[in-house]
Amino acid sequence: MKLKKQVTVCGAAIFCVAVFSLYLMLDRVQHDPARHQSGGNFPRSQISVLQNRIEQLEQLLEENHEIISHIKDSVLELTAHAEGQPALPHHPPNGSWVLPPESRPSFLSVSPQDCQFALGGKGQSPDLQMLAVYSLLPFDNQDGGVWKQGFDITYEPNEWDVEPLQVFVVPHSHNDPGWIKTFDKYYYDQTQHILNSMVLKMQEDPRRRFIWSEISFFSKWWDNISAQKRAAVRRLVGNGQLEMVTGGWVMPDEANSHYFAMIDQLIEGHQWLEKNIGVTPRSGWAVDPFGYSSTMPYLLKRSNLTAMLIQRVHYAIKKHFAATQNLEFMWRQTWDPDTSTDIFCHMMPFYSYDVPHTCGPDPKICCQFDFKRLPGGRINCPWKVPPRAITDANVAERAQLLLDQYRKKSKLYRSKVLLVPLGDDFRYDKPQEWDAQFLNYQRIFDFLNSRPDLHVQAQFGTLSDYFDALYKKMGIVPGMRPPGFPVLTGDFFSYADREDHYWTGYYTSRPFYKSLDRVLEAHLRGAEILYSLALAHARHASADGRYPLSDYALLSNARRNLGLFQHHDAITGTAKEAVAVDYGVRLLHSLTNLKRVIINAAHYLVLGDKDTYHHDPAAPFLSMDDTRPSQDSLPEKTVVKLDTSPRFLVVFNPLEQERLSVVTMLVDSPHVHVLSEEGQPLPFQLSATWSSATEVVPDVYQVSVLARLPALGLRVLQLHRSLDGHATLRSSTRLYLHGRDLPVRKPEAVPLQVFPAAADDFCLENQHLQACFSGHSGLLQSIHRAGEEQGHRVSSEFLVYGTRTSKDKSGAYLFLPDGEAKPYAPKNPPVVRVTEGPLFSEVASYYEHVQTMVRLYNVPGVEGLSLDVSCLVDIRDHINKELALRFSTDIESDNTFFTDLNGFQIQPRRYQRKLPLQANFYPMPAMAYIQDMQSRLTLLTAQALGVSSLRSGQLEVILDRRLMQDDNRGLGQGLKDNKRTCNRFRLLLERRTTANKSSGFFSKLVSMFKALGFPGTRTGSPEVQDERPISFPSLLSHITSMHLNAEALVMPVALEKPAVPALRSFVPLATTLPCDFHILNLRTLQAEDDSLPSTEAALILHRKGFDCSLEAKNLGFNCTTSQGKLVLGGLFQGLELGSLQPTSLTLMYPLGTASNSTNIYLDPMEIATFRIRLG
Repeated sequence: MKLKKQVTVCGAAIFCVAVFSLYLMLDRVQHDPARHQSGGNFPRSQISVLQNRIEQLEQLLEENHEIISHIKDSVLELTAHAEGQPALPHHPPNGSWVLPPESRPSFLSVSPQDCQFALGGKGQSPDLQMLAVYSLLPFDNQDGGVWKQGFDITYEPNEWDVEPLQVFVVPHSHNDPGWIKTFDKYYYDQTQHILNSMVLKMQEDPRRRFIWSEISFFSKWWDNISAQKRAAVRRLVGNGQLEMVTGGWVMPDEANSHYFAMIDQLIEGHQWLEKNIGVTPRSGWAVDPFGYSSTMPYLLKRSNLTAMLIQRVHYAIKKHFAATQNLEFMWRQTWDPDTSTDIFCHMMPFYSYDVPHTCGPDPKICCQFDFKRLPGGRINCPWKVPPRAITDANVAERAQLLLDQYRKKSKLYRSKVLLVPLGDDFRYDKPQEWDAQFLNYQRIFDFLNSRPDLHVQAQFGTLSDYFDALYKKMGIVPGMRPPGFPVLTGDFFSYADREDHYWTGYYTSRPFYKSLDRVLEAHLRGAEILYSLALAHARHASADGRYPLSDYALLSNARRNLGLFQHHDAITGTAKEAVAVDYGVRLLHSLTNLKRVIINAAHYLVLGDKDTYHHDPAAPFLSMDDTRPSQDSLPEKTVVKLDTSPRFLVVFNPLEQERLSVVTMLVDSPHVHVLSEEGQPLPFQLSATWSSATEVVPDVYQVSVLARLPALGLRVLQLHRSLDGHATLRSSTRLYLHGRDLPVRKPEAVPLQVFPAAADDFCLENQHLQACFSGHSGLLQSIHRAGEEQGHRVSSEFLVYGTRTSKDKSGAYLFLPDGEAKPYAPKNPPVVRVTEGPLFSEVASYYEHVQTMVRLYNVPGVEGLSLDVSCLVDIRDHINKELALRFSTDIESDNTFFTDLNGFQIQPRRYQRKLPLQANFYPMPAMAYIQDMQSRLTLLTAQALGVSSLRSGQLEVILDRRLMQDDNRGLGQGLKDNKRTCNRFRLLLERRTTANKSSGFFSKLVSMFKALGFPGTRTGSPEVQDERPISFPSLLSHITSMHLNAEALVMPVALEKPAVPALRSFVPLATTLPCDFHILNLRTLQAEDDSLPSTEAALILHRKGFDCSLEAKNLGFNCTTSQGKLVLGGLFQGLELGSLQPTSLTLMYPLGTASNSTNIYLDPMEIATFRIRLG
């Protein structure tokens, strides 16, 4: 009773504080000039300010209402628990399972300041907004003459009289780390010869220049060359003859790659360059990725690069930008309120980065200046006019012909400085080619430069030589905006190189490896963090002598294998079959090694007495949670064998927030109970393990336990054999055979009912939502959120796309469908299995080519607010077919949908009717959503796939594609190596609180203004009709995505350990991180010996941008937001922060001086890196 009184008093106090804070908020809104938005003429701006104020007041009121209701819920829950209710689920007669209230009530309040960012409105509008450019262009593909996709370019001969043309010819060799050959084969056959010749040939003439970008190849070569050759390389870099451009491990794909891996491969390359050559890249070079994401310019800018170059952009956009001289621009993030993300970008104007398409608009002429194609060589010019060696007799005529192309190309740009790349794939691999190109071009340059009447200065240059000359001409320092150049926001997807050949197939090609990539990424992040913490704790206890420091080499190798797979022919699924296998072997090898690193770190951290720590590589203390027999097999979960003595499990939560999750493991007996490390019983659900639609695995049971896992921590659980069977919470299963005569193997300890016919429609529900399914198909039909009058139609179906009958067909790169998708029509109806239990219920539908599982967790908080959807796809008997999953809803999304870029930011999309169906597909590495004023439906994904919304209210994703032919982009193969692939999703339906503005005086006022037709009031989808198209996920969506992508890892203590030492859960964080902060990585840096760790680590933090207009009730996070402020000092429990130095993203540049203060501040969306010392 006393406790009840305390709780009531406490609740009343919080209530008073909330009311007072509301008063202060309202007061601030009335007096804060910063909240006023600048408007145009007097009456319009006044009304817009008034409307803004009204909307802010309403939002604050609504937030306050949320806070009060949270307090009420919390007080009720505390009171209920004070009265000692049982903490186990119970099953009322004829009802569904009921969970007891949470013992630790969640209380989320978001500061109103933290909601301002997503509202946008600050900052100037860009000159070029890519969504608007798409709406503007006719995409009519007219014949442009010699420049087929462009137009005739003309000029006056005297245009350069005052300011001569300055030409930089940039020799380059594009080296794919795997495509037609494996990485190693390319290295031995070609790359090592290119680099060896480079050292030799560059020293012959100081005027020669060369650029290199792929550090994966360069580092392998470096390991195999003499000290003398290394010194020569350092000299060439030092005197500006050789430039390292971008400096990443690879030139990454920008569609399917996740921002963790993009940053990681950039750090890996930059750290290697700094350590071995002492150089920091200045310019970005990306000639071959198939479309460009706006995430990359952000990462390059934050790594202190000042300019970048791109090439593969839709031909219609190139033509438009060329016609308006907008091929060079400042690329800015859509969410940037000022200019801090601007980076100068050069777009190449023509079809390709090869020599015929880089000197000017006429490939027939340019090809004559590719001196590798001189008669007698292995390759020639398709335009039937070969190059001619340059001699005194022909130099005047040849130089004039080339200068004409240079001048025409220069007319497409705003400055009198011209960039002319000179190279192609794996060029310069023989000394003869170096001689042919460099000697012939030097003769042309010498001639041009000796003729003042031509007004041209031509020379070899590096990429930065070009940008530096441009900045100098413009009178600005590198990185500044040149006067008169446009600002652009948006991205460059989807790419078409000719006709209607859209490169949208590779968003899904080889989904098995796209999924494995993300599994490895999650393990790498988890291993980095746990290794850094274990090492810091071991050093703190002076026990690092006994800790396996050699694990650092495994981490390093995994970083490099994950980095290699970000290459634009790897994660894209566009390499030869044998090369895909080579990537797969590397990924699996690193995955196995990372599990070892995690096991060793977890072993040390959970030991009660660290002095008993002994690392035995032959007999690890913990077992792995699952195994993969080969690189192309799905994981098989470890079965924990129960014994008379308890089996201990260590569960790792890789998230920086505490989570309440259902943790699943397999055991060999139904007679089991689960205890916490203190011996308290934990609620769990016992289910059968199914090997097929109708067969269970004998003597293997699934135990799903509800466990609270500490942030970035390790929780110790115990499994006991129990003879007391009736206390077990069992799930019950109904199996609908749909008229099919199938043998059923029944589980022994779990109830199963078999029905020969199909089911009637049925629903599953928890305290948050009800999901209803078709009995006939077993597929989702609708979702009804608790507390709402009406449900939403959210029906799912499988569809099949075919490919064209004409000569151009879909392949690894291209998606060329034969029209709209047709319904998937399997030979037999599905077997539907419905399982209901206390912690989760699920529906499994077994079709011939796909098994789909929809699971609803009956758990408070994040896990229970969305549907867990997985599709096990096997289309190995299909011919030229692509399998899609489509959700159709009653959301009035019009032609607008939203997809993420690299899991980092959201890009609004419009369905363009003027473009073919395949042009409307976009990459979805992490999520896509549709919305109207009332609702938002988000599909979150654990692997990158292609997505679109072809009609209002629809969202569809391509699950797998099997194509029997090459699509003429150089691969020479179709996609026939399909695997059984599991695609995992979460489906989240949220209410948009803007929909509730229909009540109250303020709303009536707003609608009155709208009725009067005042400008500034928007309808439809506000994010897209705004000047700055911008949208953000909700906090719930962000955290759901993290749950999906960073699953808890369950590691059983190895069976053969006779006496298990005392184990204690490990809780690394002393305070709760703000909800919008993400620890992207805690990466131990290498020592002088690069196989060993140094005493420093890189802490990389990301503050996520989020939308507050989505309902935030009962979310179950125990965190709040903090206006971007974080104290790092006492963050890690039991460890001191020895030093804290803010740096550029890849640690190449210190930012400011290291101070004693450990308080940091991050703006929304920003990623920041700190060099820290923990111990």
